[in-house]
Amino acid sequence: MSSKIKNQMQTKLYSRNFTRYGMDLNPFVTLMSGMFILLFAGYAVINPHGANVLFASIKDSVTQKGDWVFILSSNFFIGLCLYLMFSRYGRLRLGGPGAKPEFSNFAWYSMLLSAGMGIGLMFWAVGEPLYHFAQTPPIYQDAARVNTAMATTFFHWGLHPWGIYTLMALTLAFFTYNKNLPLSLRSVFYPLLKDKIFGWPGDVIDAFAVVSCIFGLATSLGLGAQQINSGLDYLLGTGVSISIQVLLIAGITFIATISVSTGIGRGVRILSELNLRVAFVFMFLILLLGPTWFILKTFSTGLGLYLTDFVKAAFYIAPPGSSWQGTWSVFYLAWWISWSPFVGIFIARVSKGRTFREFIAVVMVVPSLLSFMWLSVFGSTAISLDQASGGRLFQMVQDNLPVALFEMLGQLNIPLAQPAVQFILTLLATVLIVSFFVTSSDSGSLVVDSLTSGGRLNSPKPQRVFWACMEGLVAAVLLMVGGEAALETLKTAVISTGLPLALLMVLMGILLLKSLRQYYKEEIYGSEHEKTSSKARETEQH
Repeated sequence: MSSKIKNQMQTKLYSRNFTRYGMDLNPFVTLMSGMFILLFAGYAVINPHGANVLFASIKDSVTQKGDWVFILSSNFFIGLCLYLMFSRYGRLRLGGPGAKPEFSNFAWYSMLLSAGMGIGLMFWAVGEPLYHFAQTPPIYQDAARVNTAMATTFFHWGLHPWGIYTLMALTLAFFTYNKNLPLSLRSVFYPLLKDKIFGWPGDVIDAFAVVSCIFGLATSLGLGAQQINSGLDYLLGTGVSISIQVLLIAGITFIATISVSTGIGRGVRILSELNLRVAFVFMFLILLLGPTWFILKTFSTGLGLYLTDFVKAAFYIAPPGSSWQGTWSVFYLAWWISWSPFVGIFIARVSKGRTFREFIAVVMVVPSLLSFMWLSVFGSTAISLDQASGGRLFQMVQDNLPVALFEMLGQLNIPLAQPAVQFILTLLATVLIVSFFVTSSDSGSLVVDSLTSGGRLNSPKPQRVFWACMEGLVAAVLLMVGGEAALETLKTAVISTGLPLALLMVLMGILLLKSLRQYYKEEIYGSEHEKTSSKARETEQH
């Protein structure tokens, strides 16, 4: 499709948007997704137990019967990304040959990690290695249980989630910056649907992405408020209650609205860079104060086991009757895939000007290595303390997972000024959790804003603030009326969307390959042919 026709179609798409009251909303996407969110939230509030039972059964069916879909598709995503990185397409640049990166490398890395899984690492870095240490998983086997525990944790937070995000983000970025299409999920299906992506089929696709983003962010915001509440209770003795958690959601949402109103170049970037700096300081302090040599040894041996048995673990499918894989590996894959529209759009937004090779290498490898370092420091420390306490730390984690990080900090054996140092570490952890939640909220608001405005890269400030408030409102209402059961219902619903989205992503990968072949032929071969012809003409004239 020519640029002129494409611009006309995009103008038609944007002309349907509301422009009154400082808004620029696509009415169809906004109303479709908004009504579904209200209906679902209303059902979860009115009948939280029934809704939880219904979606829990759906989630169990998805993770148990669709396990092979998640496993094979996620491996396909990693394989496709590696092929693109090492193939002739690796030298292509997002935005064309003359495009320049909008952000520095450090800012780029910071935003990748903050939006992708920063808050998840804060929540699970202590609890998950302890679980795998206490109950040996089937995908990795080693004489030392600690190596098995860390290799399994690396598997869940390493190349597989970032391979999913990489493919989604690369596909979106290519169709946006190289094919001049809107930054939204509809654009990926242009090779299949052609101009229909600018009509109701595209609206349905974007509405699905909006619902997935809002539900995922609201769930994380609600569960994160519980973790922050646990930290404040451990720090100040505030107690744990829903009223405190709602106030925390309101505070986080308020900070997020200030950040998101300034845009990616200021608020989101600055907060993400601050997150990474504070996280490195926090991790370094735990490395020094914890069992340093045990941490370094576990990092090395765990990483070696993860890489050595990677293929075997990646293609492992549990026999019938086994529940571990559905509870852990497949659950994670479903969650990462369901989050991929949100994370993918955000990563695409901040990655213009990068080559395919640089993009894939950085997005897949750098966050994975940083995650391995973080998980090793906190996971190994937790395992060491649990062994010293005779399993007491694991028992506390089982009883109350949100407080796991703070319980670990409380058991650290610090030689000098222990109460003061533990207070500082706990305060630092709480601030870091809040900061990661703010960056997740404001990056999510920017993504939803882009989807509901037809894929615009820059939309009105009031609209960004509106979506940041909407995420907090959904989380707060569900928490107030339905409590933790309503949040769990929302969580199971998000995971249930992973199966159809996994199949859609396989199709996306195929469409990306098809479009790349055509683009490479037109842009690379075409330009080289033009240079050859021009040189021949000059020779003839001479």
